[in-house]
Amino acid sequence: MFRGRKMSLPDYKMTGKQASSAISVRKLPLRAGFGGFQAEAEGKFHLSEMQVAGGSEQIADGTRKICHSPVVQLNVGGHLFSSTLSTLRKHPDSKLAELFSIQPKVSTDAQGRFFIDRDGSHFGAVLEFLRSEKLPTENIQQVYKDAVHYNIKPLVKRLEEMPELFGELVGRQQFLSRVPHYKENIEVLIRIARAEAVATRQSTILICVLRTEEDLGFYDNAIHSLEADKESVVTFGPWKAAPSVRDLLDCVKMDIESRGYKVNFEAHLPERGFLSKRYDFFYKLTFTWW
Repeated sequence: MFRGRKMSLPDYKMTGKQASSAISVRKLPLRAGFGGFQAEAEGKFHLSEMQVAGGSEQIADGTRKICHSPVVQLNVGGHLFSSTLSTLRKHPDSKLAELFSIQPKVSTDAQGRFFIDRDGSHFGAVLEFLRSEKLPTENIQQVYKDAVHYNIKPLVKRLEEMPELFGELVGRQQFLSRVPHYKENIEVLIRIARAEAVATRQSTILICVLRTEEDLGFYDNAIHSLEADKESVVTFGPWKAAPSVRDLLDCVKMDIESRGYKVNFEAHLPERGFLSKRYDFFYKLTFTWW
């Protein structure tokens, strides 16, 4: 045990000269304020309280680094969040872990919050999963898109097992992958409808749906039975899967309306000429603009 002279508080005094020799203090012009402090040295170095709270600081070469504060203030497309570095780095192979590495690959807003230039409407659900592994109960598809974007694989997997996504991914999307040129045809339908929308309330496009290879064999005769030019007809099929023609039409309607359009279908039966066969392959798809 160390033994020495008992020293009272008044005994522990240093002269100005002793203090100067004990520690060297570099005098910097200091300006205090409510939002933090600003110090000026050889180059100008600014560090605000918000930047400390945001878990970052700016160093001399203009880059940013994560400081010791575990709290991170986030601005995701205008939506504000608070989290911790450990939460954001929970899954090392995720994009969030990459963004908030030792040298963060993300910029800051005017208040020093880390800024992610992406719609943040559903980021809170992603953050909640990182904190507690709690799954969302609404907006499942939107949260799923965010999970894929941020490459949070455990969340992606859990969401894909939920009924809302399981049916979409395993049922509907697997069916549509068996329909030749389905996605391209959706784009063609929208493009034609928009081109025909000038000074009109509705745009109507003719669709030909060929369910089987046998139906495909009647395609030429069916097209010739139309009065309209065959170039104005968008053709779907054939496909090798259980869903029916009505199922396909429901998918077309669903995917177009998900883009913000209002559409409806009705069967189109061409006029039957003398000794000619009537084909039930055709449907009118109507876009209503106003």
